Amino acid sequence: MPQFKEVSKQSGLHPKPAGLVLQYGTAGFRTNAKQLDHIMFRMGLLATLRSKKTKATIGVMVTASHNPEEDNGVKLVDPMGEMVTPTWEGYATQLANAEQEDLLAALQDIIKKEAINMSQEANVFVGKDTRSSSASLSQAVLDGVSALGGHSKDYGLVTTPQLHYMVCCQNTQCKYGEATVEGYYKKLCQAFIQLTKNASNCTDDQKHLTVDGANGIGALKVREMESHLKRELHISLFNDGSKGKLNHQCGADFVKVQQKPPTGIKMNPGERCCSFDGDADRIVYYYADSEGQFHLLDGDKIATLISTFLKELLTQAGLDLEIAVVQTAYANGSSTNYLEDTMKVIVRCTKTGVKHLHHAAQEFDIGVYFEANGHGTVLFSKAAEEKIQRLAENSSINDERKRAALLLQNTVNVINQTVGDAISDMLLIEAILAIKGMTIQQWDAIYSDLPNRQLKVKVSDRRVIDTTDAERRAVSPAGLQEAIDSLVKNYREARSFVRPSGTEDVVRVYAEAETQESADALAHDVSLAVYRLAGGVGGEPKPLH
Repeated sequence: MPQFKEVSKQSGLHPKPAGLVLQYGTAGFRTNAKQLDHIMFRMGLLATLRSKKTKATIGVMVTASHNPEEDNGVKLVDPMGEMVTPTWEGYATQLANAEQEDLLAALQDIIKKEAINMSQEANVFVGKDTRSSSASLSQAVLDGVSALGGHSKDYGLVTTPQLHYMVCCQNTQCKYGEATVEGYYKKLCQAFIQLTKNASNCTDDQKHLTVDGANGIGALKVREMESHLKRELHISLFNDGSKGKLNHQCGADFVKVQQKPPTGIKMNPGERCCSFDGDADRIVYYYADSEGQFHLLDGDKIATLISTFLKELLTQAGLDLEIAVVQTAYANGSSTNYLEDTMKVIVRCTKTGVKHLHHAAQEFDIGVYFEANGHGTVLFSKAAEEKIQRLAENSSINDERKRAALLLQNTVNVINQTVGDAISDMLLIEAILAIKGMTIQQWDAIYSDLPNRQLKVKVSDRRVIDTTDAERRAVSPAGLQEAIDSLVKNYREARSFVRPSGTEDVVRVYAEAETQESADALAHDVSLAVYRLAGGVGGEPKPLH
């Protein structure tokens, strides 16, 4: 096959360091940028095969999200803008780790297993973030695509969610939208402007938002989008990449983990602030109160705000659609109680990892999912979208139902359903707060988080821990769950669970209780139980206080 000659020739220019082994995980491949050239070339090859197999356009995004500047990474995007299937994650790992002389055999193995017609056309969309290594690494992806005779379109600098969006638009023959960055801004901003028309007398102060761009791609794209917002949102952009380092002491991950504002940001009491992560697929909100105390509104608070808004609109529109919120075991117990008891919304708990949440959300008419870290979106079933559409176009309904139907229609359009998207989520949150005339303090006060603590325990082998019930109960080692159950009984409003890390030999411990002191004590008690029963290494975990 002449194609393989080209692959042989080109792969020599992107050699694999002998013995290097990398795993394709939830976030694709991620490591120090110096080790990724061969991976990028091979992901170009794999994306071309995936495109031939699905007879659709596939995306390849070069980014390491919230990792430090010196890292990079790559992930594949499937035809509807979703993550690539587990089988193909396996092929990615297989192809990435094949030694130089075994590369062609590994390629042929995938072609045979998947019965790929090599004369089928292939199309691949490529995007990259602002890291200094991204330019040459995305070129390696393009080399891989052309080595197998695929067509590529290089979108250059885009956020991860924008690339997911482009792929979805392309494969729906532009029914989802126009596959350009400009088309993305138009669709989202027009929907946002329509939504905010329903906000009565919003002052300029209320239209103001402080954004921390994590010195990444999100900052560039917010700047580009501003003109489309027609002054309906006034953004003060900090950490815009002009001087600071990507993700360094800024960005959603830093704010969530450190529970403090990013450096380089001016916070006035009561002002709304939000932070994106490095590739703009996560967002968290926060503010300082009049005492200067920092308050974080994470993914749980965001999911609660959005689902409450949607539930109210469905009632006003008289639409009988099932809405659910999908959470993981890390969701704060207060948010779960509020949703189930006060809002009467279905709450589904899944294993940690965006793909599990996304999958569960697809089972409902409307599925809202957010991880506590701020990654999430809303999914609408085909049937739900059609019902909303029909109602919005129905001229014989009363004004209240009509208004609610139009609001729902614009809400669908402001949301990027392919993946969590900081820009889209920001516009949705801003529209909801404006329509409801709510301050960030009022949003924060919907419920109070239970104090919690997360700890890590080093173990010799993380595989000794096995869990069930969406990671909320440990099945092995023997006696561990019983120990956790009895420790939890010592504290009020308490719960705790443990789960093995996906990447390193540590066990993650989560505990929450009525007071911070209790949560800390429970987390420590459970850490000791893990250390003793699951083969802890190093010294015994020390109490926090």
